[in-house]
Amino acid sequence: MREIASIQLDRSNSVPLYIQLFEHLKKLIVKGNIAKGSRLPAIRKLAEQLEVNTVTVVNAYKLLEQNGYVYSKTGSGVYVAPVRYIAVQPTDMEIQVKEDTFFEEEDIQLMSRGQITLSENSINFASATPTPDLFPVEDFKKVLIEVLDRDKGQAFGYHESNGYKSLRHSISQFLNMNYSIKAHQDDIQIISGAQQGIDVIAKALINHGDYVLVENPTYTGAIAVFKSRGAKIVGVPIEHDGINISVLEKYIKLYRPKLIYTMPNYQNPTTFCYSREKKQYLLDLAYRNNFFIIEDDFLTDLNFTEDSTPHTLKSLDKYDRVLYIKSFSKVLMPGLRIGFLIAPSEVFKDILQAKHTTDISSSGLIQRAFDLYLQKGIWGRHLDYMKEIYKDRYKKILGEIAALRDLGASIYEPNGGLNLWLTLPEGVSGIQLYYGCAKRDVLIIPGKIFYTSNAADTDRNIRISFAAVYPEQIEKGIEIVYNCINKLLNKTGERTTYYSPLI
Repeated sequence: MREIASIQLDRSNSVPLYIQLFEHLKKLIVKGNIAKGSRLPAIRKLAEQLEVNTVTVVNAYKLLEQNGYVYSKTGSGVYVAPVRYIAVQPTDMEIQVKEDTFFEEEDIQLMSRGQITLSENSINFASATPTPDLFPVEDFKKVLIEVLDRDKGQAFGYHESNGYKSLRHSISQFLNMNYSIKAHQDDIQIISGAQQGIDVIAKALINHGDYVLVENPTYTGAIAVFKSRGAKIVGVPIEHDGINISVLEKYIKLYRPKLIYTMPNYQNPTTFCYSREKKQYLLDLAYRNNFFIIEDDFLTDLNFTEDSTPHTLKSLDKYDRVLYIKSFSKVLMPGLRIGFLIAPSEVFKDILQAKHTTDISSSGLIQRAFDLYLQKGIWGRHLDYMKEIYKDRYKKILGEIAALRDLGASIYEPNGGLNLWLTLPEGVSGIQLYYGCAKRDVLIIPGKIFYTSNAADTDRNIRISFAAVYPEQIEKGIEIVYNCINKLLNKTGERTTYYSPLI
């Protein structure tokens, strides 16, 4: 392609070469100079043409894929995507949120994942990332030091592509004791967080044009991954007890999906939990119709009732149809990027190969440290501590948010997880409410961004998280949400309380 061969990179520029190459290629794709479906040059060939390292081309292609401009086929190459989807990954440039800033949809998604720096006075109901004071820094520092003293330089070497053997053994025991999931250590693949798990599965199993069914609404990061692979996404409505079975059966017959992506316990964003009956029926459908189910175990552990922890789909899976993903990041420390997936034996080798081509292996030091963290029982103690903290915040926000019912809002009470899903009064737009709250330094997530379509009724919801807010912020923040809804309803009178400065 002459357009690509003529690209000029400026080595005197402070912008990294791979970012420059990404920007050049993006511009060519957006302008239509490179046709949809076209195969981009092989990595080595383009590196030679531009006289750069192959790593520069790899990173540029990866950035294009993360932003939905291209998709890759294992063993075939990188192709221009037919439709660009909104990216959910941050660029090298950190985005600063300032007073009176209005955000694009991409910014909202980044904010929901804790990837935007907020102003000092912001009350952040958008992020489901824990407040930093809850991170078990001292405990993790101790296991890190123990690993370094014990293993020395070996801690920094590569491990098997499926992960550090001792950690896989510890996870196998952990699953059996806590989730009734019987998985041999050789069935477990260590991953760098749930997002990578979804990406690895998509690379291994999805071809351009395959159908993938998802709950509607659902996690935007998963949709972005499937779109980047050229998949056709079909949303299935989710109800309080799980996915709508009648619609699901209809779509299975119509589209013959390769995969269904689910979050059966405390689903994001709705916080709904599947009934055991629906879980079992979904497994039966997968067996009868020969598709796989991705179970993204987002927050099963955070159950605030006296009842036992909800069953995972994987624990009921007698057909070996579930690809089970679990990340420890949300409850431990997000930056650690540690998790695992269990893949059916039929596709495990494909998963292993896709993981290897993604990053060879996850951090050896973090794997060894987390192995000790599990073995010593520190994870269990930390989880109990976090449940108590979040249970208190959950009760606090439920008490404050009850006032919104007086305005016509309805609130689902999940008794677990990190979010609340609100249906706004008739005539109130989630997008408009988001902007109104943002101007007053309160951040929420409009539900519209989680839907797979732009139908009018998708703008009646908001997601509010209580993970990144302290109890004293909850009262002030919900009061502002109340007043903003009131204003949108053209009502008068605001709930007003005077606050001491937050410390």
